[in-house]
Amino acid sequence: MTIDPLAQIVTLLQPTARFSKFVECAGAWRIHRRSTGEPFYFAILEGRCRLIVDGQRPVALEAGDFVLVPAVHDLVNESPAPPPGRSVTMPTEISDGHFRVGRQDGPADLRMRIGHCTFGSPESALLVSLLPQMVLARGEPRLVTLMQLVGDETRARRPARELVLERLLEVLLIEALRCGAGTASAPGLSRGLADQRLAAALCAMHARPEHPWTVAELAMEAGLSRSAFFARFSRTVGLPPMEYLLAWRMALAKQLLRERDLGIDQVAERVGYGSASAFSVAFARHAGAPPARYARLGHADARKATTHDA
Repeated sequence: MTIDPLAQIVTLLQPTARFSKFVECAGAWRIHRRSTGEPFYFAILEGRCRLIVDGQRPVALEAGDFVLVPAVHDLVNESPAPPPGRSVTMPTEISDGHFRVGRQDGPADLRMRIGHCTFGSPESALLVSLLPQMVLARGEPRLVTLMQLVGDETRARRPARELVLERLLEVLLIEALRCGAGTASAPGLSRGLADQRLAAALCAMHARPEHPWTVAELAMEAGLSRSAFFARFSRTVGLPPMEYLLAWRMALAKQLLRERDLGIDQVAERVGYGSASAFSVAFARHAGAPPARYARLGHADARKATTHDA
């Protein structure tokens, strides 16, 4: 069976919809959002604007653009000619899920659909670190269609709503990541998978995390020299090869420990460690707690959530 690293990571993230809204803007305006690292995505339906994510350089956006920020902490969205200084414009709710920003009368200069979601995975921060800081996809109308479906399902109260939303969000995130691989400037997994040589090494790591990989072996998988592979991987993915491999192994280990189907020694073997003691040291350094304690805490949290849901 062919391993798809992008699908593996998005599935492990367990995306859950929070809300979706339609926003119209007119005149000079600026929206400033502060968040705790939650995913944010939106599509420009008509008009133009600027986007500044976590203090990075402004990005000019226009109709047909779709943006995904897997973990936003500080976001500024503003008109091409924004208000002076740092003044912020407060949105006005016109109806349920419909907002107006800036000048309240006359036609809108910009129309966009905005969505927020959360990642249910306890290791979401670790998994998000493997994705680009920001993804920009241009001219992909199916992303707008997917957003519309997510928005409709979010507001509806139909049977199996949460399951449908989870699947829609998984498709939306995967589609955004692969569509934006060619245009996103930020390094990440999707850019690595768009590189045929690096994709071979990435798929090998995901298919056989238990193998004692070396940089030289991964370079052979990519058909590159060791030095060329290391430089190309680090530049494109944003992490050196062995750091990426460690992050993926630790994400898998956390999942296996929470499931409690395997002992510590079996988990260690599954993620490429020759002994439980070596794995325990590496896991504690990475996760801040020994694997046995992490497994107990994870099981208690899962039991508490089940009791609460009931």
